[in-house]
Amino acid sequence: MKIAIDPFMHRHLSLEELPFKVKELGYDWIELSPRGDFLEWFKAPRVFPDRIKGLKQALKSADVGIASLLPMYRWASNDETERQAAVKHWKRAIEIAVELEVDTMNSEFGRGPHPDKGSCYCCHTGSMIETCEDAWWRSMEELVPILEREGINLHVEPHPEDWCETIQPALDIIRTVNSPRVKFLYCAPHTFYFGDDTAQMLRASKDVLAHVHVGDTFNHKASSGLRYILNPPGTQARVHQHLNIGQGEVPWDDFFGTLHEIGFDGIMTACVFAWEDKADQSGTFMRAEMQRYIDKFWK
Repeated sequence: MKIAIDPFMHRHLSLEELPFKVKELGYDWIELSPRGDFLEWFKAPRVFPDRIKGLKQALKSADVGIASLLPMYRWASNDETERQAAVKHWKRAIEIAVELEVDTMNSEFGRGPHPDKGSCYCCHTGSMIETCEDAWWRSMEELVPILEREGINLHVEPHPEDWCETIQPALDIIRTVNSPRVKFLYCAPHTFYFGDDTAQMLRASKDVLAHVHVGDTFNHKASSGLRYILNPPGTQARVHQHLNIGQGEVPWDDFFGTLHEIGFDGIMTACVFAWEDKADQSGTFMRAEMQRYIDKFWK
């Protein structure tokens, strides 16, 4: 198992400083998420030979590896120009993974077009879901052969506000891709959008599960009245958190116990974004808590 951290809360550090910070926090692996000087959100990668060289040297010096690269592009946009740009950026990101000798990438199913395109940004209506899903399949038709040729794994997660937010149809869609390189990512902070039974959902994903994100969240569906106050009333905003273990309502014994039960041996990433003023403390706490649960169940 690779135990990694998403260092988004440390994005103020340079790429060359980042591996040393990750090591200081107790991790040997990074899940490198979008940042302005590398794989920028929705834009072409800001990557050139000297940047690759400097990052590789820093990783080697710190004795830290990249478990996964996390690109975020609008590969499910129903604006064809935007979708084609996203696929172009994805192809370059795959090249970067190969240059860095990284064998895994992960991402989300994706939202609709950019909000400035004049149509709904989220995908909660039937027509938007259909067009975004069709766009995603067109993108996969181009990208899966490249992933297979280059030996790169792709781990995909449903995400609140994506055209696919739930455990199903996510699992069946990934199975339908029918590639040994395309697997499922279970993000614990999205548990209560995925479904209701953590253990059952993890068991159902056993054959395609390769990656988990670890972070806590509250159950937005709980009948506790004014847990979240959102205006205007009835808004479709997707609310979730990425908190330290124990600060929300994810059933952690069920989560880790079921991972052990199904023989999980993939990537486990600390995925907390809530405490930028306490980023170091959060990182070290999450590393210790994940290890505590691993020691408890993987005896």
